[in-house]
Amino acid sequence: MRFSVFIAFSVLLYSCSSSDERIRPEIQPISESVYASGTLKSKGQYQAFATVNGIIEEIFVDEGDTLKKGDPILRISNEVQQLNAENARLAADYNDLAANKDKLHEAASQIDLTRSKMKNDSAIYHRQKNLWDQQVGSKNELEQRELAYLNSGNAYSNAIIRYNELKRQLSFASSQAKGNLSISQTLSSDFVLRSEMDGIVYSINRSVGEIVGPQNPLAVIGSSKDFILEMQIDEKDILLVRQGMKVLVKLDSYNDRVFEAVLTRLNPLMNERTQTFTVEAEFVQIPEHLFPNTSFEASILIQTKDKALLIPRNYVFKDSLVLKAGGDTQRVKIGLKDYKKVEILEGLRETDELILPE
Repeated sequence: MRFSVFIAFSVLLYSCSSSDERIRPEIQPISESVYASGTLKSKGQYQAFATVNGIIEEIFVDEGDTLKKGDPILRISNEVQQLNAENARLAADYNDLAANKDKLHEAASQIDLTRSKMKNDSAIYHRQKNLWDQQVGSKNELEQRELAYLNSGNAYSNAIIRYNELKRQLSFASSQAKGNLSISQTLSSDFVLRSEMDGIVYSINRSVGEIVGPQNPLAVIGSSKDFILEMQIDEKDILLVRQGMKVLVKLDSYNDRVFEAVLTRLNPLMNERTQTFTVEAEFVQIPEHLFPNTSFEASILIQTKDKALLIPRNYVFKDSLVLKAGGDTQRVKIGLKDYKKVEILEGLRETDELILPE
């Protein structure tokens, strides 16, 4: 009697357990997506480096300050360069054409003087020649007048040459000094680190008095309004995604809120170490507050259907088989999948009952 009761109770328990595990396919929406994780980046975000060695003399901004392109961030001190710049300025002033105009005036005066003497000697020579043609005067006196005329002509030509040479030398010296001053000023400007974009100071990595060089990142600058979602996706999924796809983003700093974004860029070079590809997306509507380097998880929507015949994924075994309530195995054709459910294209109806395979 007790054995019969035990059997009946066992059958009833099995029946209840089996009944609980039975499900029917349901018509519901489904979206197939590619999982991605990544880090939020400020658009244009970059690390600012100095191009020179020196000691930080002054920092002009604080973390969180907004900047315009070209605004100074900090200044690096270098006494040698300051002395070189001062010497270049003095040399430029000394060799400036305006500062040497007296030398040119003197050379020009010499031209006028030699020209006047040449004209005078020319007049005397031609007068003496006319007298000689009239048999007046001596041959020696005529030759002396001719020689004086030729000498004054040469002196006049030489004065012009000296003037042009002096002007050329002064122009060259002035241009060279100005060029050296420009180079020195350019080098001096390298000692002031300036912003390359309109944005915000996210980080200052050094303090006044520290020695820095070109290998030291000094600050992190980026946009205060525009952000990029930089994600890593597995290599097996890269052929599934393309620009313009919808992305659902869950930021760690916003708990359970989900934000919509659009895929904007696919980097075609795979990271050999992680076997992943980098893709980028931008928010459709930017959240109220965002911070660079914030981590997030995302789903890139590959396909969506508003009405699909769905069953839980764990009811499918061997990729295409399900177990009906009567114990029969049924082959099905699979469509879209998400992390919980799978679409059945062929092999089942809404009225079919399924049990969970062992």
